[in-house]
Amino acid sequence: MTPGPTSGPRAPGRPAPAERASAAFERLHGTAPAGVWSAPGRVNLIGEHTDYNDGFVLPFALPHRTAVAAAARDDGVLRVATLGDDGGAQRAEPIAVADLAPGRVDGWAAYPAGVAWVLREQGLTGGADLVIAGDVPAGAGLSSSHALECAVALALLGLAGRPADDLQQVARWVQRAENDFAGAPTGLLDQTASLCCTEAHVLFLDVRSFTTEQVPFDAAAHGLEVLVVDTRSSHSHTDGGYGARRSGCEEAAGLLGLPALRDLPVAELDGALARLPGQLRPLVRHVVTENERVLAAVELLRADRLAELGPLLDASHASLRDDYRVSAPELDAAVDAAVDAGALGARMVGGGFGGSAIALVPVERHDGVVAAVLDAFARKGWTTPRTFTAVPSAGAGRDA
Repeated sequence: MTPGPTSGPRAPGRPAPAERASAAFERLHGTAPAGVWSAPGRVNLIGEHTDYNDGFVLPFALPHRTAVAAAARDDGVLRVATLGDDGGAQRAEPIAVADLAPGRVDGWAAYPAGVAWVLREQGLTGGADLVIAGDVPAGAGLSSSHALECAVALALLGLAGRPADDLQQVARWVQRAENDFAGAPTGLLDQTASLCCTEAHVLFLDVRSFTTEQVPFDAAAHGLEVLVVDTRSSHSHTDGGYGARRSGCEEAAGLLGLPALRDLPVAELDGALARLPGQLRPLVRHVVTENERVLAAVELLRADRLAELGPLLDASHASLRDDYRVSAPELDAAVDAAVDAGALGARMVGGGFGGSAIALVPVERHDGVVAAVLDAFARKGWTTPRTFTAVPSAGAGRDA
């Protein structure tokens, strides 16, 4: 289950999440918060299911954010409220930070509680009042849960006077909260993107070494845009399909005598596949070829050849659909309709089994691509998808 406050992109004229969180905090608690911290959702341009295989990813932050207005408490109690689209507040049951443990908190409240649980081991034992507001689409494969967790982590560190100088360490803490408390076996892509991305860039991350490169990405300068299609079909990392594929990758790496699938060169792929059980071969083929696609995409961007990314996006989707088997009919329909209507390339993003797709679209074809996607869904009788243009934006931080 993804957190409640992040249901959809902000409507024109609607206050930003930080403003909404701050105003709600004052309304609920009768005083202004000590501060507001926020973190963005993310789109992964390419590099799916490679992060937990020690591979390469290429995300960028969305302008859509989750904000946490916060103040310290002196009784060791964590109190959390989240705002819905109607402005109403949903309150979680208060719990002492000392009593936090996996299984003690469920639903959306497990995400902020899990962060407090991890940070308790870092000496942050004080309580806090947290009020959450956001506009990252929930359940859309755009990392709404990690936006929430990263914002909470920065808020709790800020309240404790602990500067978040090492964002990579914060990402690891958030990953542990997600894995061990909320029960979602995610890698490090989403947390790192939310914390470390910068405006007008994609983040080239080597997950094993944690080396990063901010690669310029200005689609508009090329007459292009990255169109996001939120299919509004179900998506959750706490379901079994994601974990099954991760464990399959780990099993395959062990059978091949490798630390991780990242260590299998593409030139040796065919020979390695012949040594594996049939059910593991497609997983390995996807991870190895997806890493190669990330490296190829980075080279294109460094050479300012952004318009040539399309075939890599198409190949990534085909691999996720056919080898990794994490696509869904809605995702395939969105991708096919976008490409047929003139997108240069398209693919599903996120963990899969629903969520969102992206398409690299010439600006002058935007209306036609959107119309084609909406028509494809209407003909199937599916829920109308949400679409918006994704612009690389700033990472997490404290709001003014």
